[in-house]
Amino acid sequence: MHMASKELLEKLNTAIAMEMQVSIQYMWQHVQWSGVKGFAVKDEVKSFAIAEMKHAEMIAERLFYLGEKPTTKPTPIFVGDNLREMLAQDKKDEEGAIKLYREILDLAWKEGDHTTHKMVRGILSDEEEHHDTFISLLEEV
Repeated sequence: MHMASKELLEKLNTAIAMEMQVSIQYMWQHVQWSGVKGFAVKDEVKSFAIAEMKHAEMIAERLFYLGEKPTTKPTPIFVGDNLREMLAQDKKDEEGAIKLYREILDLAWKEGDHTTHKMVRGILSDEEEHHDTFISLLEEV
């Protein structure tokens, strides 16, 4: 079994909390969006919510394997009152996730944890895709 540093374990738990947050946030936004613009993107955002929950599960399984108990508390959820507000927050949250995952990648690499590194590379790719989508959607509202 790989012995992960306390810092890596903490960052993985932070990632779980963030993934749970955006999963709930995106799902509630998907439910509340209305109008033509909301209708056009709600299925995409619903698929993001599901992807984020899968990320949380993957990270939790890895964290548990590394000997740490996964958190059950999401970071604060911000649904927003209108499409622009929601998308701006979602873009910001994805930027935070990208930053965190890059830090986790660096740590995992330095610690020789190739399994965590490979898993997080895949998650980072998804987060960058979500970020790009939110940037594009913001230009339209």
